[in-house]
Amino acid sequence: MKIFIGKVISTKTPKTAGVSVERVVIHPLYKKRFRRSTKFLVHDEIGVKVGDMVTFADCKPVSKMKKWKIIEVVTEGKSEKSNPKSEISTKVENSKSETKKKGGTN
Repeated sequence: MKIFIGKVISTKTPKTAGVSVERVVIHPLYKKRFRRSTKFLVHDEIGVKVGDMVTFADCKPVSKMKKWKIIEVVTEGKSEKSNPKSEISTKVENSKSETKKKGGTN
């Protein structure tokens, strides 16, 4: 039984998650280390979110491309509330409303 740990990168289709697994490869001649990633389509009955780290294992084929099943969620991903773009937009809106209250024009 093969077991992998990867990061969820896509949950657009129902009961399917795209999981990316990274590994470090050493160049045979130059001995430089670099990362390679592989994307797996995994059967998801747990309901994972983008950014979660999950453990998945091989199973009998569920469909043409899905031959893997999620076992557990290792760590939760970052929530959308910590998105820096949304924080900036709320700061701009707050500063605009404060200038209107003071009666100043900018």
